[in-house]
Amino acid sequence: MAKKHTVWAVAALGLVLASGGAWWVQRHGLPGLGSGAVPAAVGPGGPGAPGAQPGARPGGPGGTPGVEVAKVAVASLQDDAQAVGTLRSRQSVMLRPEVAGRVSRIAFADGARVHKGQLLVQLDDVLQQAELSQAQAQVSIARANLTRNRELVAEKFVAPRVVEESQAALQVAEAQLALAQARVARMRIVAPFDGTVGIRVVNLGDYVKDGADLVNLEDASSLYVDFRLPERYQGKLAAGQPVKVELDALPGRSFQAKVVALDPLVDANGRSLAVRALLPAQPGSPLRPGMFARTTTVFAVNERALTVPEEAIVPQGGKQFVFVLTPEGEGEARKLLSKKVEVTLGVRRASTVQVVQGLNEGDTVVVAGQQRLQKDGTAVRVVDMSAQRGPRKGGGGPGPGGKPGDAPEGVAEKSMNKSAEGGNDVKNQAATAPAPPAAPAKP
Repeated sequence: MAKKHTVWAVAALGLVLASGGAWWVQRHGLPGLGSGAVPAAVGPGGPGAPGAQPGARPGGPGGTPGVEVAKVAVASLQDDAQAVGTLRSRQSVMLRPEVAGRVSRIAFADGARVHKGQLLVQLDDVLQQAELSQAQAQVSIARANLTRNRELVAEKFVAPRVVEESQAALQVAEAQLALAQARVARMRIVAPFDGTVGIRVVNLGDYVKDGADLVNLEDASSLYVDFRLPERYQGKLAAGQPVKVELDALPGRSFQAKVVALDPLVDANGRSLAVRALLPAQPGSPLRPGMFARTTTVFAVNERALTVPEEAIVPQGGKQFVFVLTPEGEGEARKLLSKKVEVTLGVRRASTVQVVQGLNEGDTVVVAGQQRLQKDGTAVRVVDMSAQRGPRKGGGGPGPGGKPGDAPEGVAEKSMNKSAEGGNDVKNQAATAPAPPAAPAKP
């Protein structure tokens, strides 16, 4: 009986000791674990650096959101539209015969310079010449009859009606002569204007039908540039506007042209407007009709346009906004406050956009971190990401891809190893701590 009471006493004593040990560990902590308080937030300079505050939220001292900023810049900006087009001759025509016939003469050399009215191709006109001679003879006969009848009327040998008939017969003969002359002229293909002929597609003796291609004639003394622009530019387009022309065939060179005509009809298929610009005559110019061209039509040039990075624009509800930072206070109490401002945008170029209304030169706008600014008057801190991405210069400087204040690699590894060892000690002590004995079973 005494032995049973001893067992109960030892069990009770062990339970009391275990409970007391557990309470002491929770109250005072084990060596290497600390007091159990929540670690202080790491500031921008790292653990223990100036600026680290207990209970601070990640992202900055005291929870101040960090943002990237840029200044409103002034730049020369032009409002323009780019398109692709084709060079055209001032005058261009494909020569074709009006009647069928056999080629009896070719009076030009390929690529030669010709003048207006110069004979280029002669078709066989033997039959037409014969008809012309016949018509000329009939005109001679009709004219002689008219002269004779006038003399007879004067002597009153014939009635005046005979003279009238002779005059009508003469008119018919003259009309037949004009018809014969026209048929002869159609057998001659002449140059309609001064220019340069191309490469002929017929040879001497070929039989050509009416409308068949013979040779092209180009007047390249000045060239046109034909291109199309979307219909939304029709309010900006006007005759006399400058056009910059660049050609893939002539890299590194540009030519200046001027708008001379706008098509009054908008293409219903592509909703585009045809535009024609004139390239002035340039002796010895390498430009040729048919070349592919890239055009830039300049509508206006603003020498002092306000521009901001595209990242600063925040679209919302069909409107455009930016966050502007304004300083408040002086000295150590100085801080930057954000304000949401609606802006009117203009021309976009590369990674910048023009601000027509809403900002002034030199204003500071937020380009990254806008989602953290929920209301006007929010205090912010400026983060220079370019400095954080710079090369590491010293042991305490930022490493590749690190942040300012990061510890050197050796210190960081040592700290991590120490933390790991401390964690292992806690686990070992917890594992070796005496477990409370199980409650004895009731007899």
